[in-house]
Amino acid sequence: MNTAAADMHQQYGKVAVLMGGQSAERDISLVSGAAVLQALQAAGIDAHAVDPAECNVHDVLVNGGYARAFVALHGRGGEDGVIQGMLETLGMPYTGSGVLGSALGMDKLRTKQVWQSAGIATPAFTVFSSRAGLLAAKGELQYPLIMKPSHEGSSIGISKVDTVDDVSAAWELAARYDNEVFAEHWIDGVEYTAGILGQEVLPLIRLETPNTFYDYEAKYETDTTRYLVPCGLDAAMESRLQSLSLAAYQAVGASGWGRVDFMLDASGQPWFIEVNTVPGLTDHSLVPMAAQATGLDFSQLVCRILDTSLESVAAADREADCA
Repeated sequence: MNTAAADMHQQYGKVAVLMGGQSAERDISLVSGAAVLQALQAAGIDAHAVDPAECNVHDVLVNGGYARAFVALHGRGGEDGVIQGMLETLGMPYTGSGVLGSALGMDKLRTKQVWQSAGIATPAFTVFSSRAGLLAAKGELQYPLIMKPSHEGSSIGISKVDTVDDVSAAWELAARYDNEVFAEHWIDGVEYTAGILGQEVLPLIRLETPNTFYDYEAKYETDTTRYLVPCGLDAAMESRLQSLSLAAYQAVGASGWGRVDFMLDASGQPWFIEVNTVPGLTDHSLVPMAAQATGLDFSQLVCRILDTSLESVAAADREADCA
């Protein structure tokens, strides 16, 4: 082991890159995890892939000599506080948000409820726990709207509804993924995303797609989506929206790194849509794109994210010193 590798090993120890899992976003997680693994290994870090769908992840982490975990799991089981709770129980440092921030961030509905309580603008919504409830209310809904499952990412199960005739099919699609479905007021405007790294909000990205909205295809399967960095807003407006994004992120207890998505309507009013506590790290992903605009390449970004696991240890040590 050369001196640089020895220094990395001493600083980080053996790192488990948690990837794959069993959620609807498994395929994207495998791509993100592979990119992270390659970047960490290229930096001289002793990193290894661990897929909770293919092993007893608890036993592998306990018996494998791992010192910390890089969470690259998207969706349920990895982004919702479940794996974070296990890591907390093991006393193993990990990247990204803790149990509370992860659980709330994965729950679009309760994120919106927290934002409402905090005075953060988010589109109006109606919850439908059953088809019968939808049928009773669909004539009173305002169209267009967007139908969503509460606990999915990557726009899975989401569809725009233009008329009352389409609402039942949209609910059925969302209900395939979740027993909690809600209809959200459609915002006509421009979509932006704010990547967050520690306490820093990265440059905003403006998203433009010929699709009806920034759906799964626009995110992962097409080259027609445009990503504008700089985003085209004046400096004062961008700074204001970055501050609001950080407040929206922190309101749900998110920390470490992540992403906040919002719409900007024609009047300049931002409407916050959701928080991602383990955003994608693929060649189409937004946080790496925003980091690149600040001069951070992908490898540097991944190492900065890994550093958030060191920061969580430092915070725990401070709490212990104060006890």
